[in-house]
Amino acid sequence: MSDHLIKPDPSSKIRMAITPESAGWTYLSYAIVKLGPGETHEQLLADQETAIVPLEGEGAVTIGEIETTLSRTSVFDEMPRVAYAPPGTAISVTCSSHDGSSFEFAIGSAPAEGRYPARIIEPTEMASELRGGGAAYRQVNNVLAPPIDAERLILYEVYVPRGSWSGWPPHCHDGYDGSPYLEETYYFRLDPADGFCIHRNWRIDEAFDEALVAGDRDCALVTKGYHSTAAAPGSHMFFLNFLAGELVDGERVTPPCFHDAYTWIEQDWDRFGWDLPRVRAR
Repeated sequence: MSDHLIKPDPSSKIRMAITPESAGWTYLSYAIVKLGPGETHEQLLADQETAIVPLEGEGAVTIGEIETTLSRTSVFDEMPRVAYAPPGTAISVTCSSHDGSSFEFAIGSAPAEGRYPARIIEPTEMASELRGGGAAYRQVNNVLAPPIDAERLILYEVYVPRGSWSGWPPHCHDGYDGSPYLEETYYFRLDPADGFCIHRNWRIDEAFDEALVAGDRDCALVTKGYHSTAAAPGSHMFFLNFLAGELVDGERVTPPCFHDAYTWIEQDWDRFGWDLPRVRAR
């Protein structure tokens, strides 16, 4: 298994933990936490901003002076409320379900100076758009991305129908070809959960090419290169992206660089399409 495909540890309440040290990068920390009834996760980072995204269940969340409840029946059923905490803010999350169920959430951090206050971001604040077309048609929700302010963190949630692609045309944000430098995680959920997806990272200027076969609840790391993801025909695909890097504040709107060999499709998503049968017996 590649070091860039992270699988959950079902024996720990911290299902996975990705740090700059473990990923070999500079900015982004990321974890999936699953709490049983009454269990608590606490965190205080002096020099980093943090975002909490509920995935399933219900939790009582305290960030500084704010006390609230984050809940979600499923990532496939509703958008999240997201908790944002600036550096130096005490964070506490406790599973508060009344039916004995657990609370699972994503939590990620990046270096920051404290320009923005602790707050809860509501779904109505999040921009949502349909991108692409043809076999690369998907929904992208900006759960902590412009127009929502943060210092370095950028978060998206993406919905991809079964048998379709996301990240097409392929793009990169590793400094190559003038692109901004951003580190990124792809946390996958599949419906039904027994499916799989394929995530590819590659460079065209060096011998780096990896294809990661991910299952439900796996996480792929984008350390460098162009990247794109495909859902197998048996399952719809959701993924949560956490990104952080050199872009700060308003610079977070800076787009990646797209692979020139494939951008033609944006002019006509049905160009070169086939009607079947392609060939017939004479």
